[in-house]
Amino acid sequence: MPQQVVVVTGGSRGIGRATALRFARRGARLVLVARDEVALASAAADCRAAGAEVHTVSVDLAEPDGPQRAADAAVERFGRIDVWIGSASVFSYGSVEDTPDAVRDRVIETNLVGHMRAARAVVPYFRVGGGGTIVFVGSLYSQVAGPYVSSYVAAKHGLLGFARSLRQEMLGHRGIRVKIVLPASIDTPIYRRAANATGRTPFPLPPVVSAERVARAIERVVRGRRLEVGVGAAQFVTRPLRVLAPRVFDRFIRALQRSLGLRRRPAPTTTGAVLGAHHDEGAVSGGWARVPLRRPR
Repeated sequence: MPQQVVVVTGGSRGIGRATALRFARRGARLVLVARDEVALASAAADCRAAGAEVHTVSVDLAEPDGPQRAADAAVERFGRIDVWIGSASVFSYGSVEDTPDAVRDRVIETNLVGHMRAARAVVPYFRVGGGGTIVFVGSLYSQVAGPYVSSYVAAKHGLLGFARSLRQEMLGHRGIRVKIVLPASIDTPIYRRAANATGRTPFPLPPVVSAERVARAIERVVRGRRLEVGVGAAQFVTRPLRVLAPRVFDRFIRALQRSLGLRRRPAPTTTGAVLGAHHDEGAVSGGWARVPLRRPR
């Protein structure tokens, strides 16, 4: 871990920022990639305070040349890439009918296509350098579905499939490892920055897990042999229920989303931070751990 070059996309907030801080404390040299220059500078300052050498790259990974620019900048700065953490992600709420085309397309571009382009950009550098590790940050929604979040679900399902396919291809390249972490609901700012076309106020489905816990899982995955790791107790209920009783699961997850995931408190229609960055200091937590399970309607 010390002196490894670790690239963290989505490194300005949430899971990416928590992961960057964890690697900073381990002595890694960091390249933080995100759209928001303000939050990126704040995250970099935190990592430098933890003792890391940090380089920042302000690009949008949803743009066709974004991932390649990030990979090239990392190699130009440090000479190589050892670990690539694909954590960049955006979120949207809305029925299939109500979600704007631009929002749907941007969610898929960021959460799936951007990571596919990133893999294409970084794998040649891994070959030249003798190996490396890619860790994608998927979701419980990579394995199960939920209503009113179809764009996110589609992208995360695709990311898991892509990770598995890429892993199979890389079996012919010694030293290149492809892994994925699959968190359930995580206490990050992503939900507050989500696009919303439901008219209701969104909340992450309980139980909510800290971003630091996911960061620990990512570190273990980088060091260890496991290829796919779930994070959060919800994994142990939703995945078996979907397999054993799919109709029951469909009714259960719809009721859960409508009662706890989308509260009746009115909320305006917004594209959130999906179509463009919100410039602020950023944070690891979204404050959800302090929110009661039930709130007045």
